[in-house]
Amino acid sequence: MSRAFGSRYNIESSEEAKEYFGFVKDLLESDIVNEMRNFRHHYSTTCFQHCLNVSYYNYIVCRKLGLNSKDAARAGLLHDLFLYDWRAVEKKCGEKPHGMRHPVVALGNAKKHFEIDKREEDMIIKHMWPLTIKLPRYAESYVIVMIDKYIATLELGTYVTRKVKKAYRNVVDKSRRIFS
Repeated sequence: MSRAFGSRYNIESSEEAKEYFGFVKDLLESDIVNEMRNFRHHYSTTCFQHCLNVSYYNYIVCRKLGLNSKDAARAGLLHDLFLYDWRAVEKKCGEKPHGMRHPVVALGNAKKHFEIDKREEDMIIKHMWPLTIKLPRYAESYVIVMIDKYIATLELGTYVTRKVKKAYRNVVDKSRRIFS
């Protein structure tokens, strides 16, 4: 079962997410998308989970705004389809930063494995705006820019919160041993 960050619903079985799942079912069943499970992305989040989070909330927001929610869902799931450990690549290669490079790689992978329309292409290639410099062309592209940053912040916040709680428990346990 797949669940977006903060959602109470499993996307495969909930009535609330039935339309969403219909839009992305073929992507979720593909080997190439599932390969993203093998790559860590934002600290303790996998690339797959991050893309699922962005995809689901991109779909929700675009649907509420009356935009193309199908393209939003699909582009969200494919926007980080780069399939490599970007931290290792940056250390080794010294190329331009991952944030500026990976949208092109993700779009290439998406086009190689799926049929991508112009709106989805714009969302994938420009989801890192303003790093990508060229302005997004569609309203859905601006939505994914915001959703991606929002989700990345939540994922980082979750990681930091876990670390702080763990450190706090360690301090409390240590003080209990000292004072008991």
